[in-house]
Order: sequence, then structure tokens, then C-alpha cells
Amino acid sequence: MSSDQADLFAAAPPPPPPPPPSDDNSDALTLAHYAERAYLEYALSVVKGRALPDVCDGQKPVQRRILYAMERMGLSFSGNAGAKPVKGARVVGDVLGRFHPHGDQSVYDALVRMAQDFSQRYPLIDGQGNFGSRDGDGAAAMRYTEARLAPIARLLLDEIDEGTVDFIANYDGSTEEPKQLPARLPFTLLNGASGIAVGMATEVPSHNLREVAAAAVALLKNEKLSDDELFTLLPGPDFPGGGQLISPPEDIRAAYQSGRGSLKLRARWKIEDLARGQWQLVVTELPHGTSSQKVLEEIEELSNPKVKTGKKALTQEQMQLKASLLAVLDVVRDESSKDAPVRLVFEPKSRTVEQQDLITTLLAHTSLESSAPINLTMIGLDGRPTQKGLRQILSEWLAFRQATVQRRTQHRLDKVLDRIHVLEGRQLVLLNIDEVIRIIRNADEPKPALIERFKLSDRQAEDILEIRLRQLARLEAIKIEQELAKLREEQAKLADILANPGVLKRTVVKEIEADAKQYGDERRTLIQAEKRAVAEVRIVDEPVTVVVSMKGWVRALKGHEVDPAALAFKSGDQLYGVFPCRSVDPLIVFGSNGRVYSVPVSLLPGGRGDGQPITTLIELESGTQIAHYLAAAPGQKMVLAGTGGFGLIAQTGDLVGSKKAGKTFLALEGEEKPLPPALLPAGEVAGVQFACLSLQGRLLSYPIDELKHQPKGGRGLTLIDLEPKDALVSVAAFTQQLLVQGSGRGGKAKEELLKGAALAGYAGKRARKGKPVEGMQRVMRVLAP
Repeated sequence: MSSDQADLFAAAPPPPPPPPPSDDNSDALTLAHYAERAYLEYALSVVKGRALPDVCDGQKPVQRRILYAMERMGLSFSGNAGAKPVKGARVVGDVLGRFHPHGDQSVYDALVRMAQDFSQRYPLIDGQGNFGSRDGDGAAAMRYTEARLAPIARLLLDEIDEGTVDFIANYDGSTEEPKQLPARLPFTLLNGASGIAVGMATEVPSHNLREVAAAAVALLKNEKLSDDELFTLLPGPDFPGGGQLISPPEDIRAAYQSGRGSLKLRARWKIEDLARGQWQLVVTELPHGTSSQKVLEEIEELSNPKVKTGKKALTQEQMQLKASLLAVLDVVRDESSKDAPVRLVFEPKSRTVEQQDLITTLLAHTSLESSAPINLTMIGLDGRPTQKGLRQILSEWLAFRQATVQRRTQHRLDKVLDRIHVLEGRQLVLLNIDEVIRIIRNADEPKPALIERFKLSDRQAEDILEIRLRQLARLEAIKIEQELAKLREEQAKLADILANPGVLKRTVVKEIEADAKQYGDERRTLIQAEKRAVAEVRIVDEPVTVVVSMKGWVRALKGHEVDPAALAFKSGDQLYGVFPCRSVDPLIVFGSNGRVYSVPVSLLPGGRGDGQPITTLIELESGTQIAHYLAAAPGQKMVLAGTGGFGLIAQTGDLVGSKKAGKTFLALEGEEKPLPPALLPAGEVAGVQFACLSLQGRLLSYPIDELKHQPKGGRGLTLIDLEPKDALVSVAAFTQQLLVQGSGRGGKAKEELLKGAALAGYAGKRARKGKPVEGMQRVMRVLAP
């Protein structure tokens, strides 16, 4: 969902009013209106009340309620020892009863995640007990675990009672809860977030505290900070488990600018040398979201593959992957422990195995190299769910932080002024202590009398009446003078902050830098651009002959000395064609709808059997039939044409794709069908001619350079001008002579070899009608002899 769509969604107007009520039921609603209103309310509730974090404090509502409830329970980590942790069930019960009327498991799951150091970069809860593992093990029940706030949670909660944020009524109006927490740092970037709402989702990665603080400070000091400077300070995510970010810097920046993207991650490892020249590969850090258990399961699936649903045996690809893995890997062990959270040991097949071969194989076929999505969607400063860029997130948080500091300063200033006001009243009393005592002793209503005599305020008079006698001592006057001096000094500073935006900014900067110094740590995730690992299957380059039957059974026989007449096929089947090529070439399959499929010749079965159905190697679309086959070198040029009279030049390499479902290449319309490809002679095309033969027997030839090479496919150019009921039946590329096959009188097969002047009679310009072939009643195809 785009940011504009999100804005419209968040600010959606109320549903239109219902139609006028009928006379018999004034409360009636149409089902459509009721469903629309109910779903809109539900969607907004999920988006703003459950699934998305807030840009101000980075918390979802349930997380915010847990932190606030724990702070009110006295579970803050203060002092040397901190508060004693309490059972998780007690925290969950308090949150449910006061703030979050939902399932207890949802609250406990949120609490557990906030305590997992492998899920959050800076855990906000200090958990004791079994809080799960990175391998997917769940946490113990809430009656067994204990929790208290982590020290860093102070950055979210310390200023909550200083007038910094608004409070709203809880679900039943019995108490209040904060609308946001007064975050001293942008936690939406520090710990990230993940959630799925209605119509939108969020996936915010975690970042390094020092880098985020430095970027926020730089942006606060200079609003026109360039993107290059901003991304230098904050180069990329910093995941809890470390690993390596291999995406190029331009991809990371593009994701940060738009608020959406995908980053490539990779594990980190080391090589440990053993005795007698042996060695082993040890993985010490995994990509975010990957566990040791997942990697082990993937290796098990590769080394002991299972037959896929609907298949009778392992596919050639499965067997090839198994062989390539077992050729380099002997044993894998998980030696992870408390001292080493991740330690996966891979032993090579032998000490002669190249280290890079083992590494590349593992990276290419397991989650040791994976992707992490970025979707920076969150509730903005205006209360709307929006997909934001990195600069916008920091700018909105800085605006919130400045407003928070301003409110905190005003709150403190009000307290200081009130205290000064009270102390000034006490000071006046101490100067006239005897008279004050006399008034209190003799007056029926001492408060109005004191106000009238000394021009006191109601607040001052009330304080004097409640003052203790020992505070009237001579020493107390000195203390009042000292306190007043300090308060007036503080008043001046607070007033300066409120009156001067520059001073306010400097205060915010100073606090951010102090928090970064206290809670910051080193980056864990290495950012170093690398190319994605691609496992190269080593294939012996040798001559082979691809044999294809009419029913689509394919096989590859060694050598080019294959006698087609000696080939055997299943009952009812026969030869379609033989294609001399090499083992590194592709087999191209042309679908009846213009789609092309490619299969490496090296994956085709060999031996003396009947081969393998081509449909097990590709995924044909429903209703599509196989039209033609071709096995040739990637550089082989050909003309692809359809019965509609359009065509183009392509190379075999243009037709190769990575997916079994193939790719659309030749654009066909209506009932048009693809024709067999016409191969071009190797080398230069100068002097090569192209011939088109229509169903009505018209032949046209012209230089091949009048056609266009279209590597991405398409409709192509008009090859020959066809009559409404005519169709293109055959095409060929030739140099000096052309063979036309058809039938003569009586339907007897006939061939006509055209050359010299006879062939020149059919020459013309591309897209002309051509001339009828003489001496033939019916034509079938043209060939280059």
C-alpha cells in the first residue's frame, strides 16, 4: 500500500448515511452499509490499535501497556540491584485488568519478545527463566518465568510523570494510560517492528543506537543534511544476531528513501585448521530470522531428498543437488551452547576440497544467505499509518522529542515558580514571625487575616498555616535563601529553553549524546557488499545428441554418431528429431501459446532407456501444447515466426530462463501458432536470404538483414503480406539455393530445388505478397539444402 493510499485509509470519511428508514422499522440498516461500517471500524482498530508501531516511541499499544504497567508495579531497574523480578503471570494479569482487554497469550507473547536478545537489538525487559531460543523453541509458561524492566527502558519511562505526554482513559474508564511514551531515543529504529494489519504490513529492521543517535543529532543541527551525509552516519540495519549485510550501498539507500525494499544477508564464518592438514568451516553468526535448526533441516532435505508429490521418483535436479552437496560436505554438527550462541561446524568431504567450493555450495542452497524485507510503515506524528523514508522517520521523531522536552521544561518551570512563590511567602513570615503568631492566635479566621495583612496569595497563606514550628527557626531562613537562589537560577535556565529554539535544540542534542554514550554499543552486523552466491554445477563439455520423441520423451546420448533408424521408442511413439549439440547447451521447448521453456541438456537422462517425459522438467500452462523443440548453442541465431505472418530474430541464449514455468517470448494472436524455428548459418549474416511460404503457395524471399533481432521477444515484423484466409506455413534461411517440398498432380510428393534465375523470381521486399510456386498443387515447407 502506498503512502497516499495509507493516508486516505487513515483519514477515511465515515460511511454514507443509510437510506431513509421504512415506516415499520426506524432502526433498519442495509446489510451493505452495516458491513462497510463494521469492517472499517475493525480495520482502523487493527491498524492503529494493534499491529503498527508509533513513530514517537516505537511501541505497539500492547508493548506500551506492558512497559507502563511494569513501571507502575515498581519493576524499574533502578539502583545497583534493581527491583526484584516478579512472575510473568502477575505482569500479564495487571496488563489485562487495567489496560489490555484481550487474550492473555497475546500479552505474554509480546512480553517474551521484548525480553529476547535475539529478537530485539536492545531488549526492554530483563527476563529470568526460559524465554525461548533462536531455534524456534517457545518460552516457558508465564507461571514459571520472571521479568522486570531492563535499564534501557528508562529512556522510555523516566519522564512520564513530568507532563511530557497525554494520557487517555483506559478501556473501561477506571484509570488512564499514556497515549505515547516520552522516548528519549527513536526506538522505532533501534528495535524495529514486525506486524500485519488490514491492508498493510510493517517490517522495520533494528539499528545501532550510536549510529541512530548520531544521525538524529546531525539532522537536528542541519535540516538540509544531504542524503549522502545521512546514510554515512546510518549506513544500514544492525541485527541482534550480527551476520553480514551484502546488499550494495545504493540498494540500501533506495530502500531507506522509499521506505520499502529488500536486503541481502549472509552468515559469518571462520576456517579452523585441524591436524594433518584437515580443516573445518565454523559458522558463528546467522542472518536475521535464520536459525541453526533451519539450516540443518535444509541440509537434510538436500542430502536425503524426498520424492515430490505427484512424482514417482527423484527429479534430475534433486539428484544433481544431492550429488553436488555430498561431493564437498561430509558431516555437519550443531555445537551451539551458552558460551557460543551459534556454532555450526561443517566438515568437508576431504582436505583436498576447495574451501570456497564448500562455502559457495552452502550459501547457494541454504538459508546461510537470505533476504530481509524492509517496509517502514508506522503510525506517524499526525496519527495516520504511512510508509515513511528514513529521513521522515527521524524528522518526525525529532519534532516529537523537541515537543516533549518543551512540555517537560514547562512542567518543571511551573513547579519551580510554585515553589518560589511558596518560599517567598515563608520568607515574609520569618521577617514578621511575632505578628504572624499573634494573628493566628487571635483571629477567628487566620487565613483571610494573613492574606489581608501581608498581601499573600491563597497558596502562600495555606502553606504558612500548615508550616511546622521547627521550620520557623533562624537557620531555616538561611536555607530558604539558598533554595530560592538555586530555584531562580533554574528558572532562568528553564525560561531560556522555552524562549529560545536554539537552546531547546542544544538541550535535546546534549541529552541524545549523553544517552548514546551510556547505552550505546558497537555494531554487530558487518556491512560489506558482496555478490550473491551462485553454485556452479561443473559439467563436462562433451558432444551429445538430444533425442526427442513425438510424445515428448527426451534423452541425451553421448557423441554425434547416432543412427536415428536404430533408436527404439515406446509402443505408439516415434522419433520427433535428433539434435547434435554439446552437454553445456540448453534444450528449448516451444509452447503453442508462444511461451518458451529451457532445460539444460546436462539434466536430461542418458543411457539406453526411453528417457524422461519433458513435462516432468518444465511446467506447462493449462491448455498449452508443446509445438517444437530445439537444442543448440546459446549463440545460435534463428528466426521465430507465427502463422500470422510476423516474426523476429533471436538467439538460443535469449530463450533461456531460470524458471520451470518458462517465459513469454513470441507474441501470438487469436488462433496463430508458432512455426518451427529457422536456424541461421553461423558467422556473418551478410548474403543470407530469408524465405517465407504461405498456405496458398506464395513464396517470398529477401535479405535476412531486413529482419530485426529482438532479444526480449515480442510480435516482430511483418514477414509476408497474407490474404485474409491465408497463413504462413514455413520459413527458412538460405544462401544460394532453396528446396521447396509439396505435392504435384495426383497428390504425388514433389520437391523443387530453386537456384539462380528461378530463385531470383521470388525475390522482393519484406512484407510483400510473394509469387505462387510453379509446378506444385500444394506446398508444405521450404528448406535450406
